[in-house]
Amino acid sequence: MIQARRMWLGAMLALVATLGAAQARAEGSVVVFAAASLKNALDDAVAAWTKETGKVARISYAASSALAKQIEAGAPADLFLSADLAWMDYVAGKDGIKASTRTNLLRNALVLIAPKDSSLAVDLKPGLDLTKVLGDGRLAMGNVEAVPAGKYGKVALESLGAWEGVKGRVAQAENVRAALLLVARGEAPLGIVYATDAVSDTSVRVVATFPAASHPPVIYPVALTRDSTNPDAATLLAYLRGPAARVYFERQGFSVIGAENRT
Repeated sequence: MIQARRMWLGAMLALVATLGAAQARAEGSVVVFAAASLKNALDDAVAAWTKETGKVARISYAASSALAKQIEAGAPADLFLSADLAWMDYVAGKDGIKASTRTNLLRNALVLIAPKDSSLAVDLKPGLDLTKVLGDGRLAMGNVEAVPAGKYGKVALESLGAWEGVKGRVAQAENVRAALLLVARGEAPLGIVYATDAVSDTSVRVVATFPAASHPPVIYPVALTRDSTNPDAATLLAYLRGPAARVYFERQGFSVIGAENRT
């Protein structure tokens, strides 16, 4: 029943997002589909762009997987920012982006969090046994089959030898911010999110950072969608790639990939 309710709610939220995007496009706004973990930084960057140019963008935040599927289904987005390469590759494989505009924009780190008042301590090293630390609680993560943070988290736990012991104790969320919320509310004693998510919520603290070698690099690509015809979308993309937006991303904890390193 709970799973069915979540699926129904997810479908309704997707429908609302699509209808909102259609209305925004009709009004001449740039429609941005962005990974949930970008919310704080991207909100600030786009607000600065609007102040500078007078142009308007409307942003729909969700899991990269959900956004990719919406674009595939014809949702009227102009710009797509994914939290991993795989979902951008997926949209590209469906001929959903303008390939020449694709670029790797940001890097992030993967962290283990707990409620701010928690005294839990964890050493993220090979042989890790999280079940002892969790007690009767569960580990909050994004969906490990679809949500980028969940996929990265599963790989990291597998690398450390901890996945088999904990896989039956995972509370899977529809996106990384939902996993963050489970920990912030004290509904889960531990969670796996991005470092930037932890910065955004003072109700949690970082227990440890996963070793970079335990999972693929967390890279955020961006591209214009194939069907975008709004010239302001290209202007916004250029702004996000430029020095003016850098401060907003770095303030939130992202590492901005320099133009010389973009592929």
